Amino acid sequence: MIIGKVSSEVGIAILAKQSMFTNLPVYEMIDLLFSTAEQMLHEQQINIDQLDGIGISCGGPLSSKKGLILSPPNLPGWDNVPIVDLAEKRFKRKVLLQNDANACAVAEWKYGAGQGYDNLIFLTFGTGMGAGLILNGQLYSGISDLAGEVGHIRLSENGPVGFGKTGSFEGFCSGGGIAQLGQMKAREKLQMGLPVSFCKSIEHLPLITAKSIAEAAYQGDEAAIEVYQICGKYLGKALSLFIDILNPELIILGSIYGRAKSLVEQAMNDVIQQEVYTDSGAACQIVAAGLSENIGDMAALSLALMSNEV
Repeated sequence: MIIGKVSSEVGIAILAKQSMFTNLPVYEMIDLLFSTAEQMLHEQQINIDQLDGIGISCGGPLSSKKGLILSPPNLPGWDNVPIVDLAEKRFKRKVLLQNDANACAVAEWKYGAGQGYDNLIFLTFGTGMGAGLILNGQLYSGISDLAGEVGHIRLSENGPVGFGKTGSFEGFCSGGGIAQLGQMKAREKLQMGLPVSFCKSIEHLPLITAKSIAEAAYQGDEAAIEVYQICGKYLGKALSLFIDILNPELIILGSIYGRAKSLVEQAMNDVIQQEVYTDSGAACQIVAAGLSENIGDMAALSLALMSNEV
């Protein structure tokens, strides 16, 4: 949760972080969330009348049109929660709800790497893989708020599981997917009697993370480097599809890309050069998120400042 000023405008942004509300019933969680926001307003000496709006950024599925949170997997029990209606009644201000990928796309477009562009794709590339689309200078969320759910796209019949699918984009290109790739590669090497610096034994396979593999790759571990090259290859495959279909000016990659760019970039670019329509590829830049680790906070604030525009 964050309160602050963006471009000299005042907004309140609400971020529901699972760790803040452990073991509380849903509506008690929401009341605590709102009470904390009110406390922060008081501490910052901001009157409710000064607020332009409220932005709520939350993992999907959700309905921005109906203002409902619809059973996100990371928020058990949040089933058909009318969060927008509850917030508008409490704060007497316009409230805008969006899934986190869309909210991050807006933040990067308004205040990050996407400033000055009218056609861009933002990819979360973190714990999971989702996309936010800015097309012709507008956020595009689709008829059912499901535009940009790219993680479920199957890129291979075999591979790590993500978004409930073997060989999906999220399976190859997310924190959880990279960990699975690392486990597969480590098991292969260990069974051949070869050392793996990020996993000492079969018993340690469940402890492998995308971070530990990256650290090993930067230290020259061949298995770890190969894991990230596989990730980069499939990242390139997916981006090639998006470039050919949407012809964007810019693709912004979040989280993992910013920390492991040198591990995936060459493999990603090699595939893109082979796959994309030449003119579309030449027109599109691929960059890391400009807001880096602050993007979650800025995402909700960006929605707050957009709330009176819709």
